[in-house]
Amino acid sequence: MTQITACIFDLDGVIVDTAKYHYQAWHQLALKLDLPFNEQENEKMKGISRMDSLEMMLKLGDREYSDIDKQKYCAAKNTWYLDLVSDMDKSEILPGIVEFIDHLKKENIKIALGSASKNARRILALVGLTDSFDEIVDGNDVIKSKPDPEVFVKGAGLLGTKPQHTIVFEDSAKGIDAAIAGSFKTVGIGSPDHLGHADIVVENLVNTSIFDLSKRLESKS
Repeated sequence: MTQITACIFDLDGVIVDTAKYHYQAWHQLALKLDLPFNEQENEKMKGISRMDSLEMMLKLGDREYSDIDKQKYCAAKNTWYLDLVSDMDKSEILPGIVEFIDHLKKENIKIALGSASKNARRILALVGLTDSFDEIVDGNDVIKSKPDPEVFVKGAGLLGTKPQHTIVFEDSAKGIDAAIAGSFKTVGIGSPDHLGHADIVVENLVNTSIFDLSKRLESKS
């Protein structure tokens, strides 16, 4: 059986569903700038940094802006996003997460958050999960955006674990790409249509155990 010593979780779409709030905030910016934008385009922005997301949006409208303007638009989007998430609470934690984290702790599996979001710590505080993680790495701690593996490599380093013994849980294709690039084991949360290159794809983490995941990973090796 594959020996797993640690798990690293993405935030958006894995721990909580903040994708809807990101979409609403980006959509508000798209309306302001008269840019084409829809939920399909928002899906492509999952897992990447705020500035990289803005660059993708601007390409949709074939627009170019100065660095100062782009920083201003990113700040505006973030302000709208924070307003939207300000009322989040434990009810927005995705199914199975609390139980699975408790299970990992009982089995002495180390746990980290690895998120591109610069608001990750704030979101965790709002939903009461800050103390559930041994380490937290977010967009304030890294330079390179997914699909670069920096956020996961840094998380594994802080946990003192090796990638080949660490599972990354992701809901975005770019996040899975990043984990693969860092030689991590991968579990995609969502649809195989988007995450088929992950080692394992599950709908959610309800009734999931680290033992079952390890067995499935072993069968893939």
